Amino acid sequence: MPTNPHLGDPVVSPRTGVVVACLLALAIAAFDVAMPGLQFVGLLVAPPFLAAALSSYRSTFAVGTLCFVLGAALGTLNGAALDPRQVLRLAAILVFTALAAWLSMLGDRTSKRVATLSKLAVVAQQAVLRPLGPRIGGMNVAVRYVSANAEADIGGDLYEALSTPYGTRVLIGDVRGKGLEAVRLASSVLGSYRHVAHERVDLRAIVADLDRAVARSVGYEDFVTACLIEERGGQLTVLNCGHPAPLLLRQGEVIPLEPPSPAPPLGFLPVVRPRVERLEPGDRLLLFTDGLAEARQDGEFFPIRERAWRIAGHGTVEDGLTSLVNALRGWVHGVLDDDIALILLEYTGVERKPEASSAARPTWEWDPITGD
Repeated sequence: MPTNPHLGDPVVSPRTGVVVACLLALAIAAFDVAMPGLQFVGLLVAPPFLAAALSSYRSTFAVGTLCFVLGAALGTLNGAALDPRQVLRLAAILVFTALAAWLSMLGDRTSKRVATLSKLAVVAQQAVLRPLGPRIGGMNVAVRYVSANAEADIGGDLYEALSTPYGTRVLIGDVRGKGLEAVRLASSVLGSYRHVAHERVDLRAIVADLDRAVARSVGYEDFVTACLIEERGGQLTVLNCGHPAPLLLRQGEVIPLEPPSPAPPLGFLPVVRPRVERLEPGDRLLLFTDGLAEARQDGEFFPIRERAWRIAGHGTVEDGLTSLVNALRGWVHGVLDDDIALILLEYTGVERKPEASSAARPTWEWDPITGD
């Protein structure tokens, strides 16, 4: 069954394909009856191929049978049932029906294989990218992974957010390449990060550890762009290794947090200089991979810096990312060239801690009328 490769929605249902193929066969028969001087029976080899492209091999056989019956009936009606040319036409219908059904069967097998690989890809990606949020440390968190391909070609976008003794630390990155090798490298980077983020005081030490992890796992031409941020007591520190700069959304403004000086990706011995900002309650941070910045409509890139506040600056962080994904899909008409990882953070000013009284009373003891 044909699908939109980027949205995964059926373009034409199998039932619709069969109906269209049958209507085509009936139209050919009608033309043959209406214009007896012309021979349209030979065109009845076409409907089985149309059915094969849009439905299963069983439906293709059914359409082929209809075409054979119509061809035989037209031959009888024209008084040419035993004419050698008529017999040849009927034989051609049978042969082409068998060929169309065989092609349809191959297509069904390919579709099932792609579906199986897609499920395996999703499982592999979910094993690497575990769910985040809704709150980590003093920040509300929302995450989206927008896949460019409904098939099994998975990307190497990665992210993680951790509450550590040194504050809330968030990593987002993008592995060069796609497929299982990219997922393997992303898994290696995330595994290293989840360990060293709790051990290293200095973010630059974490970058050095991740750089060594990448260097051990890849060839000379492979690399990982990454952005690492830390929020500690309202102070934001950003280290960027060749990754798109995060956007700070503050009271209607969009501030790109560009690094003081550019640094190469992980795997190329990056020497990074931190950018430090003071956060205010209500500030939001949008982190993303380059698939967002490179999304195009008729050659024009998605204007994320111009529209980030209007799209993602309102409602909850979940609402903001939902609006952003919808706006992005609309901009590219549903056709993305690359996977995209998105993280939207909101600084609330203080880290929420559960109140002692809130967990001490079972919910069934609460009276919703009196409040007692």
